Amino acid sequence: GNFFDEFQMEGVAAEHNEIYLELVPENLSRALKTAQSAKAVKIKLTNKHCPCLRVAVELPSLSSSSRIVTHDIPVGVIPRRLWNDFREPSVPDFDVSIYLPMLKTMKTVVEKMKNLSNSLVIEANFRGEMNLKIETDLVSVTTHFKDLGNPPWASEDECQSSGQGRDLESMAEARIDIKKLLQLLAGQQVNPTEALCS
Repeated sequence: GNFFDEFQMEGVAAEHNEIYLELVPENLSRALKTAQSAKAVKIKLTNKHCPCLRVAVELPSLSSSSRIVTHDIPVGVIPRRLWNDFREPSVPDFDVSIYLPMLKTMKTVVEKMKNLSNSLVIEANFRGEMNLKIETDLVSVTTHFKDLGNPPWASEDECQSSGQGRDLESMAEARIDIKKLLQLLAGQQVNPTEALCS
């Protein structure tokens, strides 16, 4: 609904209107790059010689005839018996959950820090504060983010929430590999409106 005016899905049955596919993300990304200035985009699952996700991009044209670029992306259709392997995992109880700052900003900060250390400490609290810290024998660097906000995990009538009873000011922290964090941040080309860290 956020992306398409028209959406039609035909699964095995009305109550099972899902299809699980696996594909190479780079292929889809490359196909969608041609759609940046598109008038319309149509994505369709086809089965010619093999299952494909067909991306048809209608480009603006100076003449009355339209230009359509078509990409066929090979996909693997995952059988229903394996769908449980792809369910979203249950999230363990966490100490703090916080909205991340703009990922582009975070990436710029982390890229600078990678020249100083191989790992960094992310710490956050329930006051919407997050710090990225590096400590070596030679230098100590901390970047502070404020007013990020914390997601409301518990509904109003539910008094138990993750991190319940935790001091709002106290920081929960985790040490992580900078290169792996950069890989995650570099992969976020869609620029999500919200990303959160728990």
